[in-house]
This record gives sequence, structure tokens and C-alpha cells, in this order.
Amino acid sequence: MDDASGCDVVSSEGFVDLSFLRPLYAVEGPVVSVHLDTSREDQDADKRIELVWNGLRKHLEDAGVDTATLDAVAAAVGGSPEIVGPQGESLYAADGQLLAVHTLSAPPAADRAVAGPVADVLETVLDRDRQLPYVVVALDRQGGDIDAYAVGTFDPARSRSYNGSTLHITRVKAGGPSKASYHRRTENVWDRNTAGVAEEIAQAVASVEASVVFVGGDDKATAVLRDQPVLAALDVSIVDVSGGRGGEDALASLRTSVDAALAEASARAHEEAFARYTAAAGSGAGISSIPAVTEALAEGRVETLLLSADRSGEPAKWSSAAEPLRVTSAPEALGTSGAEAFSMSAAALLLRAATLSDAGFTEIPEGQSAADGCAATLRY
Repeated sequence: MDDASGCDVVSSEGFVDLSFLRPLYAVEGPVVSVHLDTSREDQDADKRIELVWNGLRKHLEDAGVDTATLDAVAAAVGGSPEIVGPQGESLYAADGQLLAVHTLSAPPAADRAVAGPVADVLETVLDRDRQLPYVVVALDRQGGDIDAYAVGTFDPARSRSYNGSTLHITRVKAGGPSKASYHRRTENVWDRNTAGVAEEIAQAVASVEASVVFVGGDDKATAVLRDQPVLAALDVSIVDVSGGRGGEDALASLRTSVDAALAEASARAHEEAFARYTAAAGSGAGISSIPAVTEALAEGRVETLLLSADRSGEPAKWSSAAEPLRVTSAPEALGTSGAEAFSMSAAALLLRAATLSDAGFTEIPEGQSAADGCAATLRY
């Protein structure tokens, strides 16, 4: 069984590596795909989750799913009880076995369960695509706490604290012949401590291939931190946020501001990715519409698949186990494999073809559009 271990990555170009989905396509169907809200924001969360799952289970039973497979999902439903706040869960099972469980950073757009020949993974992929690998720094003049988060994880993959010398850490307020030297020594200590934090940040960035660093804490130390040469050499954004070191309230404020800033950074990353697609389309290396994209997928020419999160009006398409890269509008178009053809939602089949052809994925941002809510950049 796989979980959200962070082993999948977001590339430097801002797209999701879909290879973490491959095990889902290595099994024979039918595959059960369940996506539900497992948020834990009140004391009734367990009961609410149970009621939602019972409704989804009844739907799957009516669709003919066997009891062993349903029991395998039931044993895993519940999200991450230790995580308080909004979250969701995607679960996949087949032939009485649980295949994968992914805790989502936010609830899916709707509670949903489907059984079909192919796993229906859009909710899982959208959640991963909306995340970024990042580093959080809680800073003061003594040092800092540095946590690195890989994509798809709630707990830090790397956590370090740096505490340097605290000699003369507070400025004197009034004169005396040694005042200037005293202040210089204080500034030197701040510089030295912040240089140590900067080195830890650089290592944290490298450990998860972070694309952004969020820094909260003392304004003076933050200003000194930004001047550190080791950070200037990093290809990451450094974003100031509120909160920092100094107790539970400061840390809670830091986490809240980081979550908000992370959402903004993710939105910017998607706009940048769509801008790259638009530029590629202008030079003939970007295409849109389901027919154009399915043709390119069948030829293995898709570098990045772009899909909208809006599934309203999503058409059904046809494919087969024998030719997973081919997605068509009618079974007859599959030729010799037509007798084994099956129909599923377009997104499910497009994502399978993208995964098995080593394409990446990114979401079409809200407010942007492409024909059929589907687009792609091409390898050649």
C-alpha cells in the first residue's frame, strides 16, 4: 500500500511527476476509487465521516463491487485523526486489496466513489499539484527553527534548530566609551547567528528541492538573513510571513500565515505554468482539446497534460487494457482491441495515458481556459 510519502515530486517547471500512480495501473480492474472529506474540525468528525462512507459504500454495492474490496476500503477510511483541520482522503482498492491511501491537504470538491476498469485519480492529482515543496523558518536573533516539507506530506521531512552565541544580544540604550564597540559586537553576533541559519536553510531547501522559503520572526534578523550570500545563490523565492519563534501563539500565527502564503504561491505557480503553455501554443508546441491531446498521447509526444478541475460536462471516452495510451470517442476507433474496449470519464483515461507515457501534469488555473478543459505541451 502506498501513502502520501512525498516520494513524488513537483519539478522545477511546476508540474507533477505522475509516476507515483503507476501501481494503480498495474492491477486488473475493476478498481474502486473513493474521494471524501475527512476534515476534523469538530467532535462529530468521526460520525460524519462514517455516515459519508456508508453512503458511498451503498453506491458501490449497488454497482456490484464485492464485499471484500469494500471491507478493505472501510478498514482504512478516516483520514489522519492526528491532523486537526481541513483535509480529505483518496483510497483505491481492487480484488479485496487496498492499493493506496492518500491524505489530501484539502477536502475534494465532492464526496465521490466510482468503480471501473481504471482508477479515477483526478482528485488525488489535483491535490498534489496544488502543493509545493517548501521550507518554514521561525527566526529570532539567537537563531532559528527550520522545517522542510516535501510535496504530499503534513510532517516535515527535515527539522533543524540553530542556536548561536547569545553574547550581547540586546543593544545598550545609553553612552559610555565602549558603546560603539559593544554595538559592533552585537551586530557581529546577529550576523554570525543568521549566517548559521542561512546554511541550515540551504541544506533544507536541497533536501526537498523546495521552491519557496517562508520566513517569520524578528524583523532585524530577517533583514540580515536576506543579505546572506548562501541564500542569494538559491533558486527559490523567500517570502516574509507573520509569526515566528516565541511560544505557541507565535508558532500558530506562523502556521496560519504559511498556509495562506502557500496557497498564494501555488496559485502563482499555476499561472506561470499556464503562461508557459500559452507561449508553447504560440510556437506550435502547445495544443488544446481532447481530440488533439489524445492523438498526441497515443504518439507519446505529450510532455505535460493540463486539465481543468471542473468536471461538469466531462465526456466519457474509450480505451483498453491492451493499448492504454489510446483514448478515443468510440470503441470502433480502437481497432483490434475494440472488443475489449471500456468506457470511463475522460480525465481518468487521459491521466492513465499521461502516467504511462511519462508525461507530467498541471492544473488549468481557475479563470483560464482551454478547449474541452484539456491542453498539453509537447516534447517535439
